[in-house]
Parts: sequence; C-alpha cells; structure tokens
Amino acid sequence: MHDYRELRVWQDAINLAVEVYQLTSLFPSSEKFNLVSQMNRAAVLVGSNIGEGAGRASNAEFTQFLHYASGSCTELITQIVIAERLGFASKEGAETVSARVQSVHRQIISLIQTLRKG
Repeated sequence: MHDYRELRVWQDAINLAVEVYQLTSLFPSSEKFNLVSQMNRAAVLVGSNIGEGAGRASNAEFTQFLHYASGSCTELITQIVIAERLGFASKEGAETVSARVQSVHRQIISLIQTLRKG
C-alpha cells in the first residue's frame, strides 16, 4: 500500500484535473453534457485511478490501476484535439493542457516500469 498523496504523479494529476475544468468552463453551454462532461470525467479519473491503485494490496493491482490512468490520459489527449479543432479551446490552451497530460502520462509509465522491477 502506497500513500498516494505523497506521489508527485498524483499531485500533478490533481493539478491536471483543475486545468481541464478551467479549460472546459470556457466551452459553449451546449457541450455541457457532451465534450465537457467527457473531458472532466477523464481528467478526474487519472488521479482517482492513481489513488485507488495505491490503496490496493499489491504492486500488480496498483499497476493495473495505473494502466487505467494511462488510458484516461490518452482519452483526454484525443478530446483536447477534438475541442481545439471544433474551436472550443484555443491553440494555446489546448497545447498547455496537452503538455500537462503528456507530463503526467510519462510519470505514470515510469511508475509502472518501476513497480514491475520491484
């Protein structure tokens, strides 16, 4: 069992979720139950899965939840691209949030590799 609150990747995932919520708050209200909902959900799931996995009894279980978090990152990148192409997010806003997602994703992959070695 790991203390997820001390993990840098979890802390960065929380910051990512906040940034995504800020970005999606600028989207048209017609997207509230569409892209906004999906993006916010994916962003929250990154940190949630890291936290849930850290609370599991084994590194193998933790790794499985990190894979879920990784999947949420790639889902979120896809949604950011769509939002930018539809004109809901500025190029700058999309690039900023995408960079944060990619950073968190790299940390998740690194942690998976570390847990597999241990």
